[in-house]
Order: sequence, then structure tokens, then C-alpha cells
Amino acid sequence: MKYTQMLIPTLKEVPSDAEAVSHVLMLRGGYVRQLASGLYIYMPLFLRVLNRVNGIIRQEMNRIGAQEVSMPVLHPAEIWQKTGRWYEIKEEMFRLKDRTGRDMCLAMTHEEIMTWLASREIRSYRDMPQTWYQIQTKLRDEARPKSGVLRTREFIMKDSYSFDVDEEALEKSYNLHIEAYDKIFSRCGLAFYRVESDPGMMGGATAHEYMAPSPAGEDEVAICANCGYSANVELAISVSPAGDPVEMAYEDAHTPGKRTIGEVSAFLDLSPDKFIKSLLLISSDGPVLALIRGDQQLHENKTARIIGTFRPAQREEVKELLGVEAGFIGPMGHKVRVIADEVLKTSTYVSGANRSDYHTKGVKPAVHFTAEWFDLHKAQENDGCPKCAAKLKIVKVIEIGNIFKLGTKYSAPLKAIYLDKEGIEKPIIMGSYGIGPARIAAAAIEQSNDKNGIIWPAPIAPFDVEILPLNMSDEEVKGVSLRLYDELTSMGMEVLLDDRDERAGVKFKDADLIGIPYHVVVGTKNVKEGVVEIKKRATGETEKVPMEKIAEFFRQRPGTGKPGRI
Repeated sequence: MKYTQMLIPTLKEVPSDAEAVSHVLMLRGGYVRQLASGLYIYMPLFLRVLNRVNGIIRQEMNRIGAQEVSMPVLHPAEIWQKTGRWYEIKEEMFRLKDRTGRDMCLAMTHEEIMTWLASREIRSYRDMPQTWYQIQTKLRDEARPKSGVLRTREFIMKDSYSFDVDEEALEKSYNLHIEAYDKIFSRCGLAFYRVESDPGMMGGATAHEYMAPSPAGEDEVAICANCGYSANVELAISVSPAGDPVEMAYEDAHTPGKRTIGEVSAFLDLSPDKFIKSLLLISSDGPVLALIRGDQQLHENKTARIIGTFRPAQREEVKELLGVEAGFIGPMGHKVRVIADEVLKTSTYVSGANRSDYHTKGVKPAVHFTAEWFDLHKAQENDGCPKCAAKLKIVKVIEIGNIFKLGTKYSAPLKAIYLDKEGIEKPIIMGSYGIGPARIAAAAIEQSNDKNGIIWPAPIAPFDVEILPLNMSDEEVKGVSLRLYDELTSMGMEVLLDDRDERAGVKFKDADLIGIPYHVVVGTKNVKEGVVEIKKRATGETEKVPMEKIAEFFRQRPGTGKPGRI
């Protein structure tokens, strides 16, 4: 493709509303343009990247025997109502009525529709295993779209679904997807983790996420370099390091106006790990008092799995339900349900005294209060690994894929039933597996860039090579450039020829910005010497190569991703 025939509107200035590196460079490089909050136009260069990512996805999915289909984006509400998700999902779902008044929605995902199809097409155990996939548009009314294509309201997703006769067969399908996903992300040139995750609204028993480490990540994972334990912090278990024991008599201390852990710990000259943080929560079943150590945070998802949906109590609710001012709550003597983090089972602590301006020292579990014990705290940097006790590392990551063992969550309510060998009806056992192609591209930019622009991994770059004639008005330079363009194109390479009438500096800056892996520089002096200069974008290394050996040079450098899973 010739530059003058393409739409590549590069920008010199950094857009003021862009924060993530990938967002900045996609806008500056002319890869995307924003239509509205969370809505992006994919420009020609970015569409070429996505087509390459999707090509890799298709190859690896086909390799494990998956079959591609295409599902509607517009869904009738009754299918979602049968599984209950029509009622469970709130504002994130786009809902509408058609001209007849029928309730409809726009696809956030396709579990219901795939299961609807399976209920009509799969009759017998002989029809399985089956795996169907699609690369399709999804829509989510995201509350806080941000970071460019990383969090949007409309996006493209590869989702696949496995249909099996039992849990053992599902395990095989699950492992086939793990094999395919490892290859996909490695071929795309990403460094990534596979971590345990919370199934969330998808349901099911087991789930894993594929995470690409990046400072722009919206998620965090806990990683143990010693034994390989890894989990999303929404699910991660950790062993909190115990502080040095402190002997304290059971007595009240006057702490005038000191409400927060930080204020009281400074006032009493004790570290935050010597305190119990008492949090009153309002659940659908009533008030619950949650206790965690003062240096830790309450994990909302873990807590919700125990008490259901909840919210923090308002100040007036604390006073009404406990008879205590907020900031001075202790675990002693309350008639509400009390849940406590297991790390509090031992040692002696300071807590609120259940009266204003006082805290109580020497509080001991099972002596001064009773509670139901759970893992409630959020894993933190340097907590102990639950498997080997080595220190955990917390890493910011971008989610690029996920896999779920759904079981019968969707097949049972949608009556996706098959007949087994004995002629007995049984629900189909399902798995669901997603990948975000645009997230792969954004993660690649986040992991591979420099001050000059993007450095694309070769397998997903919009072009393999960019030819940069330094003076198109020089007939020799022009002739060599066109000849090289034809030669490399005939080899099956994707080639961009910068045939613009621009200064060399402009061409070099734009080439670095858009990040094509190899630059072939054709200048008057080198042409006279019978050579061209080849620059590797990733390293900046240059090499002079005789013109007749250009084809050989690139045949020896197949595009490959770097080793992937960490």
C-alpha cells in the first residue's frame, strides 16, 4: 500500500484527554478516532492490526476443532429472562423495544444465544463435543469509559463456547482452550499471566483470566514468583505477616477527636496492624459488622459472597443501629451479625470503645468478642503466598482473555438437553471463553513503545515493512523504491511505501510513531552504492544491505512473537 493512498492522520501533539500510553499513541498515530465517550472509530491502520490479531485467533481456534459462527447483536429479552440475567444485570445492559413493543437488548455477551442454538441442534451424546466461536460486536453501557480502547461501550470480542456430555469432557475442552490461548497471546507478542479469577456475572465453578502486565491496567493480580501461584486480587488468598506482639492491658484510652486508624495509631504510637477496623455494612438481610486488621482493606467481592449485596452504613445508621458514633465502633457487645478476618484470630488489638472519643486497648478475640471467621482482606504486596509463604507481588494488568467452566448454569434454564447412552435426558455441560482483540493491540502498545512511538510485535503490525524514499523527485531513488515495493509484496509481505513529497525528518518521525517493525531507507547516496539501509524499529539498529539481497534478508527474519506466559 502507498502512503498517499491511505488515511494515516498522525498528530504532533498529545491529546489532553488521553492518559494511557496506548490511548495517546493510537490517537497520535492515526489508529483510532473518538466518536463519543467509549465509542471509537477504527482507522485503516488499526483495522489492519485487528485483522492480523483475528487471523491468529482463527488459526488457533480452528486448530483445536472450534467452528466459527456469527450471532445477532440484537437479542429478544425472553431468552435472557429465562436465565435470570435480564433482572440481575443493571444499567450496563442496553435495552430497547422493537416496533411491536417487544423487549430487546444489545449483546453484552452470547451465552444465552449460543445455548438457545445448542438446545435445538444438539440432541444426543453422539453430537458432542462441540465448540463454536465468533468474533462479534458487543455493547456495554460502561459507567466510566477510559484508557482508549481498553474500556469502551462498544467493542469486538472473540467468544467461544464448548458443549460436552460431562465434567470430564469439559475439562478436556477447557485445557484445549488453555493451549490455544497460550499460543494466541504468545504469537501476538505479549507477556502475560494466567490467573485464577472470580466467575462474577458469568457464573460457573472455575474461571481463569489472561492478564498482560501494564501500568495502565485496570486490574491487579497477586503473583508468587517462588511457586507460581497467581490470582486476581478479587479472589487472591494471602497470609498476612504478623506484627510484633505487644502486651496491652484491657483498658480504655482517651482519644479525643481521633476517628481513623491513621489518627489513632499516631496518637497512641502504635502501628496500624495493632488495630481492629470495625465496619458496619448494610446487607439485604440486615446490618453486619465486619472486622479487619487496621493495616488491611476489606475485600468487597469476598464479603459479598458471604453476606450478599451490601453498602457501607451512613453515620446516622451507625448511631441508630449500634448506639455508637462512627469512628469509635468496637467489636464488643453488639447484637448484629459479626464477621471477622481470620488474621485477627490471634494477638491483642486496639479497637473502638463503643463510646465517643475513646478506644479500648488489649482486645482479644474469643475473650472480648465472638465472630464468624472468613478470609475478608484484600491481598497486599509482601503478604505471604497461601501455598508456599513466599512474598506476593501485586502487579497492575490489562485483562486480555478469560475462560469459564459454566457447567449447567445456562443449559438447565434454557433446556439444552441431550440423551446419554442409556437414553436418559441430561443437561449439556458448557464452557465459555473470551478474548478482546482490541485489548491485545492496546496491551502490545503498553508493553512495547518508546519516546518516539509504537513498537509493534511483528506478527500483529499493520505492515511488515515500511519503505522510506528520502527524495521521491530523484528518479533513481523512486525507481529503486518502487522495485523494492513490488519485490517484497510479491513475497507475500505487507509493505507500506511512503511516497509522500515530504522532508526526510517528517517521514522518519511518522515511521517511528506508527511503529512498523522494519524501515527500508532509500537515499541518493546509498542507491549509488547499490545498497539500502534497513532499520529495526525495536532496537534502532541499522544495517546496510545490497539491493539484490533484500529478499534474502527478510526471508531469514520471519515475524514471531516473544515468549509469552510469565
